Amino acid sequence: MPLKIELKPGEKFIVNGAVMVAGRSGASLALKNKAVLLRGRDVMQESEATTPARRLYFTLMLMYIDPENSASHAERFAGFLSDYLGATTLASTRAKLERIGNLALADEFYSALKLCRDLIATEDDLLGRPGKGVPARPGAMAR
Repeated sequence: MPLKIELKPGEKFIVNGAVMVAGRSGASLALKNKAVLLRGRDVMQESEATTPARRLYFTLMLMYIDPENSASHAERFAGFLSDYLGATTLASTRAKLERIGNLALADEFYSALKLCRDLIATEDDLLGRPGKGVPARPGAMAR
């Protein structure tokens, strides 16, 4: 089943490593085979990876969009995951971390990223930073 997404005018997105921009009137995009797709609003810059959950997200994102360097990204991810698991005693957080790790091992990066966004929201609540989440602003993607 193809993946169909609607893009806003000027919205940036990545398909198989290429940064693309929707035209002035937006676009409807249908991917008929397996491809790496990430919307600009889901892209995080390294400078924004300032908490354990954000570091996991950023590294997962790299594993997803930069498969040529997946071994080094996976090594960093495993370290961040291990550190986070060692630092938290919250059962719900540990369950999410284990699920994220399993999804990453299965190369289900998009699903892992979605779950990691939930982890970021939980972390923001615990740290008293409501509404931060993953950047959802124009220009979040590097040019």
